[in-house]
Amino acid sequence: MATTTVASPPRARPAVPRRRLTQARRRQFVGLALVSPALLVVFVFFLLPLGMTFWMSLHDWPLLGEHTWVGLGNYTKALSDDTWLDSVVFTLKYTLFVTPLLFVAALALAVLVNRPGRPARVFQTVFFLPVVIGFAAAAYLWLYLAQPGLGPLNAMVGDGESNWFATSTSALVTVVLMVIWKMTGMQMILLLSGLQSIPAELTEAARIDGAGPWKSFRYVTLPLLRPTLALVLVFSVAGSLLAFDQFFIMTAGGPSNSTITAVYQIYRTSFINFDLGYGAALSAMLMVVLAAVSAVQMLLLRKTDFS
Repeated sequence: MATTTVASPPRARPAVPRRRLTQARRRQFVGLALVSPALLVVFVFFLLPLGMTFWMSLHDWPLLGEHTWVGLGNYTKALSDDTWLDSVVFTLKYTLFVTPLLFVAALALAVLVNRPGRPARVFQTVFFLPVVIGFAAAAYLWLYLAQPGLGPLNAMVGDGESNWFATSTSALVTVVLMVIWKMTGMQMILLLSGLQSIPAELTEAARIDGAGPWKSFRYVTLPLLRPTLALVLVFSVAGSLLAFDQFFIMTAGGPSNSTITAVYQIYRTSFINFDLGYGAALSAMLMVVLAAVSAVQMLLLRKTDFS
């Protein structure tokens, strides 16, 4: 009697994982295609100029003629350059002067307009209006307002003939007033968003426990506002360290080159003296300082997240 063997059916291959892998790769290719334009822009307009800046900073690079390798010579030259050091000191002085004033004014306005109703929204708009004006336009506007014998601001505050740009101190004060008028609205909006994110139940509970307005603001509002305060502070410090337009237009570095900021000195070195290698070295040094400021920002925000 013949026996027949029945072959076992072949085991089906798992098709699902391969389809999932194919879909995953397809999604990766689609994602890469979507971000490729952004990556190209970052490479062309940030990474490539950044690399060129560091490369130029290691050379004696005139506008015309051959460039020669000097290594770290431009950096050591900057450490003994009195003009550069004076500009750094003035930039720090300007930063220490304008940052607290700007911060206090913005916080006061944010607390003032942090209310419901149409009048508060109207004042928010009024205080924010100078922000939409360009920095150069604002600088020219204040340059006209403070002109002796011509500007209405000079006639309202002084005798109408005083030159507010005659001394280094008065010129610095005039520029600081313009910056406060121009930028307070921006910082006010940032701080206002932080204030409005604080639950009203917390401040109400503090008042029920007997805390007055100041204690409620000191022990409840300010600690919860730390992330926004850190963000505003870093924006203000970074913007002050990069100050250029306002001094270039309003004071032109005068009187006697006493209001030249670090960026202004980089501009003079690179585009007036055409010492491109040395200007690149100064730019690299300033970038390191800004990177340190950003690192402090990340540290403050991380501590706030864990708190």
